[in-house]
Amino acid sequence: MGGDESADDAEQEPQQAFHVALPKGVVESIVPTDSVRSVTTRALYVEILIRAPLDRVWELTQDVDLHPRWDARFSAIRPTGVRDDGARTFRYELALGVRTIRGTGVSLSEKRAAGGPRTSALVFDADDRLSPLRRGRGYWRYVPHPEGVRFITGYDYQPWFGAFGRLLDRVLIRHVVWWLTAWSFDRLRLWAESGIEPERVTWWRGWLRGPRARARSCLSRPSAHNGRDVMAAAPDSLSRIRDHD
Repeated sequence: MGGDESADDAEQEPQQAFHVALPKGVVESIVPTDSVRSVTTRALYVEILIRAPLDRVWELTQDVDLHPRWDARFSAIRPTGVRDDGARTFRYELALGVRTIRGTGVSLSEKRAAGGPRTSALVFDADDRLSPLRRGRGYWRYVPHPEGVRFITGYDYQPWFGAFGRLLDRVLIRHVVWWLTAWSFDRLRLWAESGIEPERVTWWRGWLRGPRARARSCLSRPSAHNGRDVMAAAPDSLSRIRDHD
């Protein structure tokens, strides 16, 4: 558990190989060619199969100390309270070296039956105008699978800076956000399946000998895609927290 050999074993069966030619200078190998439009103009979807117990995946994703360790979209998550409806309020940070982006959010997690599907809904607002994500909403679904757990997210957001921000989001930012989310999900998979701690799985270590997370291990659309908006599959709990202050 936790060694490089187990990391190699954990990477032998990627769910699907993705490649797309993006504009010159933009990160490649982010999304499948047939879903470029869905990533550039619609809510983002990321799905990965984690071969680990449901309770383990739940722990690594719901604990506010463990969550930022694998999710590269956050550097810290600090709870600030619990609402009457059970939703949790929090502040988050993303350290970018010369600047730290901060924001607030509300989340509501539900598990209705032991061993059954679970959900978590989220809304957030960024305090910093330099954040490419102004405000957004999303969800996680934990779907039991014969081999483990299908861990799924769907989310959408509004960019800053009006028309220019929307254009930049379409040609670059949304691709990068999808890639970062998918890369983080595979980082989570390595931790849950093989005990490889996220601090050992960084982007630069991928160029060296050692554990490597791969965004292409994830799906960018549901396997039974029928043209519906990804957010149509959000749990009811999302509508209950969207009007947070």
